[in-house]
Amino acid sequence: MADVDANVLIVGAGPVGLTLAIDLAWRGVEVTVAEARAAGQPPEPKCNHVAARTMEIFRRLGLAEKVRNSGLPADYPHDVSYRTTFTGEELTRIPIPCRRDRFTCKEGPDCNWPTPEPPHRINQIFLEPILFEHATDQQRIRILNRTAVDDVRIGDAFTEVTLRDLDSGATRSMRCRYLIGCDGARSIVRKAIGAAFEGDAVIQRVQSTYICSAELMSLQHCAPAWGTGAINPRRSGMVYAIDGRERWLVHNYLRPGEGEFDSVDRDGCIRAILGVGPDFEYEVISKEDWVGRRLIASKFRDRGAFIAGDAAHIWVPYAGYGMNAGIADATSLSWMLAAHLNGWAPSSILDAYEAERLPITSQVSRFAMSHAEAEIRRRGAVPETIEEASAEGERMRREIGRLTYEINVQQYACAGLNFGSYYDRSPIIFYDGASPPAYTMGSFTPSTVPGCRTPHLWGGDGTSLYDRMGPEFTLLRFDPAIDVGPLVQAAEERKLPLKVINVTAPIELVDAKTLVLSRPDQHVAWRDHCAPADPLDLIDHVRGAAKQAAH
Repeated sequence: MADVDANVLIVGAGPVGLTLAIDLAWRGVEVTVAEARAAGQPPEPKCNHVAARTMEIFRRLGLAEKVRNSGLPADYPHDVSYRTTFTGEELTRIPIPCRRDRFTCKEGPDCNWPTPEPPHRINQIFLEPILFEHATDQQRIRILNRTAVDDVRIGDAFTEVTLRDLDSGATRSMRCRYLIGCDGARSIVRKAIGAAFEGDAVIQRVQSTYICSAELMSLQHCAPAWGTGAINPRRSGMVYAIDGRERWLVHNYLRPGEGEFDSVDRDGCIRAILGVGPDFEYEVISKEDWVGRRLIASKFRDRGAFIAGDAAHIWVPYAGYGMNAGIADATSLSWMLAAHLNGWAPSSILDAYEAERLPITSQVSRFAMSHAEAEIRRRGAVPETIEEASAEGERMRREIGRLTYEINVQQYACAGLNFGSYYDRSPIIFYDGASPPAYTMGSFTPSTVPGCRTPHLWGGDGTSLYDRMGPEFTLLRFDPAIDVGPLVQAAEERKLPLKVINVTAPIELVDAKTLVLSRPDQHVAWRDHCAPADPLDLIDHVRGAAKQAAH
């Protein structure tokens, strides 16, 4: 192996890059991160939602409590309200508990989920500093701020990049064994690996404006909400509460056939969405115009260079799954990369990253696109009578409210996207011929079919199964009489970290299987009634050293 300056270099210190760095460091791997922004420079107010699956990841990394205690005030409702305007009459409401009541409220479409960590509404401007602070506290993480990556040269033994100091202009070369591009939609790493975006180039266009107004809160005629949709014949938009006091993010959805962004009256559209007159005053903090797309990179890897997050896929931000899907990429790649660098898996384990993440990315993106198309159709058919003070107006408000709830409860309470996805073509999963249960954006069935998320269970003493599981592989034994000694011995022989725990669960949950092997990313790698006849074959398969590609 040629001399290198870093085992792992991550390009981009957004939520995906930082989570990847933190997870790798947690697994004992030293990481360097290159980031163009200055330390502490805030991001744009983009992502507003941390999915339950992401919160489960943060829980393992010791970050969940700090993330959950940040963002909106503790008693501020996380509801989603749809109204004629922000200050107008309410059409429907999707109830979501405030963070104070998150663990006690049992009513609502995202309550009682089978997880120790329900979702959390927090804007990226609050989330990213938490991740950055945690990363800088880790001895194994080095962050190079105000540093651009200008050139990437991928080789068989190492990748060489050119780093440029954005303050001095000085450049230097760095060699790394592995390079991961978490550098967004314009990713230089994606271009270097020869990947092209494929999919749907334009689904919708949005004017986004980050504003400040302390007066706006008091102008509402109904209870406050985290997200407020405006539905009227003039404009359609969403208003997200950022701090629960005076900062708001206003999305104005441009209509098909409208001109370029600059030709659309931003101020007039904001006032139509808010339902305020020309005397209403607000301050524009920042603005960003963007195009919603569904684009997926043709490949996620070239030798020792990988891409994750927006560098690998971008789509309309319905269900809040842009950042969350990127974090799923990060933790998937992290455990495989750490397994190899820590010496218990060959480099062939890395083949599983693209084999797993690319198909599931395509699947999830189609859910989001399908939902976006349904919403676009609804927005394009708002009747003129919706604001009338008449029986017809009342009927129309009820009907639009019903339809809006049915469409949007799926994205704001998306249990299926959180827990239902599965890997059905992985070279490191030992399949048994069973088909994973189908899922939708809003619903799923817990299952131990190989490739599915390991079902979460609460112990009789109130402890979470996920808290009991090890950081790497965990063998869940539902019958303590089963002898798993040979399997444990095989893991020890191959130096694969394995923890065995006894679990009690309804037999229907484990599909009548009494042994379930859960991977480091909490997906099922194998299951059976008894220990395998050839335990070394199983261990080699799940660590990427199988003699054949699949069983």
